[in-house]
Amino acid sequence: MIDNKTIFHVFKEVALRNPDGPFLIAPAKKDKELEIFSFNSVLEKVVSISSIFFDKGYRAGLRVAVLLGSTPDHYILKLALNKIGVSVVPINPDYTADETSYLLEDSSAISVICGDIYIDQMTEAIAHKKLDLPLVVFDDLSSLPVFNSTAATENHVYPETEASLLYTSGTTGRPKGCILSQNYELMCGEVYTQIGNPVGLSFGKDRILNPLPSYHINAGIVTFFGAMLTGNCLIQPERFSISSWWKDIRESRATVFHYLGVIIAVLLADKSTDKNVLCDLRVGFGAGVEPALHVEFEDRFGIPLIECWGMTEMCRVLYVNEEPRQINTRAMGKPRKGLEVKVVDEDDIEVKRGMAGEMVVRHSEETPRKGAFSGYLNKEQETEYAWRTGWFHTGDTVKMDNDGMLYFVDRAKNIIRRAGENIAAAEVENCLFENLFVSKVACIAVKDNVREEEVMACIVLQPDIPKDLNIAQKLFNHASDSLAYFKTPGYILFMDDLPVTGTQKVVKHKIFAPEIDPRLLKGVFDFRKQKKRQ
Repeated sequence: MIDNKTIFHVFKEVALRNPDGPFLIAPAKKDKELEIFSFNSVLEKVVSISSIFFDKGYRAGLRVAVLLGSTPDHYILKLALNKIGVSVVPINPDYTADETSYLLEDSSAISVICGDIYIDQMTEAIAHKKLDLPLVVFDDLSSLPVFNSTAATENHVYPETEASLLYTSGTTGRPKGCILSQNYELMCGEVYTQIGNPVGLSFGKDRILNPLPSYHINAGIVTFFGAMLTGNCLIQPERFSISSWWKDIRESRATVFHYLGVIIAVLLADKSTDKNVLCDLRVGFGAGVEPALHVEFEDRFGIPLIECWGMTEMCRVLYVNEEPRQINTRAMGKPRKGLEVKVVDEDDIEVKRGMAGEMVVRHSEETPRKGAFSGYLNKEQETEYAWRTGWFHTGDTVKMDNDGMLYFVDRAKNIIRRAGENIAAAEVENCLFENLFVSKVACIAVKDNVREEEVMACIVLQPDIPKDLNIAQKLFNHASDSLAYFKTPGYILFMDDLPVTGTQKVVKHKIFAPEIDPRLLKGVFDFRKQKKRQ
């Protein structure tokens, strides 16, 4: 269905098959009733909007930054821009001006399209680095200025044409732009459609509620195109909210929902709910649920949670949908056709079954990069390093048993996972180092009962700087001014020194003994209550 086709080509084919079927749903809000957009109505909007951009000189090979939040407008604009070969650079609405301006500058976006509520935020970001970028409100696209450039652009759109530039947390600091082609994004959706029961999607009969943000690959690419290819519907709330969760499921008639571990923990905390709230809901699909909570959820609600593993750089995912699903373990799936997996040590030598090591993946020996992203923008060396030995290095630590089942052990080195957001420890460390009274700093992940992990900053101060709340507050405030709220340290601990190698690199696993919970140490400053969306 998707071979040698562009995104718009495939979308139009499906829309003609199911014109009146629901494609996008925005759940009801305080000031707005539930909105349903059919395939045909979206098709008409896409054709109209793409004509505006084309008439203004936009062509294949250009990029446009988009900040519309997790709304149907985001997807409609994406389809319109992809129709004429323009790539979308989604912006995280929780980013600070500095973080946003970095993405705008690094991506070479030629304009910014945003919603009314984000005008001030984007104006500040553009001014932060004095960028010469037109800022246009989505509801007023007619004001889009004409783009005149001698840059090499073309009228033709191909499957290999870039569709999105998604930024992921880099382990060495600033986020990296992952280049995703039109064919790659369609393959992401195709993989979703090939998941067997109990997930198995039926054409035009399923409605998928995904509370994850549109600027992440989970909702914005995999679920969106999985729904599109099967003539189904994506239900996109602005964010997860326990207060409206079951109401949204009932009113939208959701049949499938996506989750992270933190979502399941919050749902289970409400002891008043049981299977009577499910309505049409038949299965959950996600990652990161604690085994004990996995068992509790299925016992209480009577529907399965299908655990999976995926990443922005590889369209194929692992998932555990065949019995026995081992829901009391961290099982994450077996290698499948088109996704070879092995577990290696630090020297890239395959370890024995049952031993922990890094998971590396590829399509096959003959075509290792088939079904993978196109590379990191302006970072060819990092792209090739990730593909060293012909395998993509995920950074995730896993174990493989004798039957080939993979079990999650630990996440990518130097990445902290908080409520679904991947946080590069190095980015937070670099921010804290901007304070002259910091001598050494190491940010580590500590357990959080609700959000899976939290950021702890272990800091060695310069001589004569007091290790008190005043200094800790100044450090937190600086991070809060520079970083998205979720990246800031939830805990700060001042230390006399940090263990380092001969080259002065901090050895994080030696900071605390395995039996020690750093959150409980004397002198820890807890800033979790100050971590709030602005």
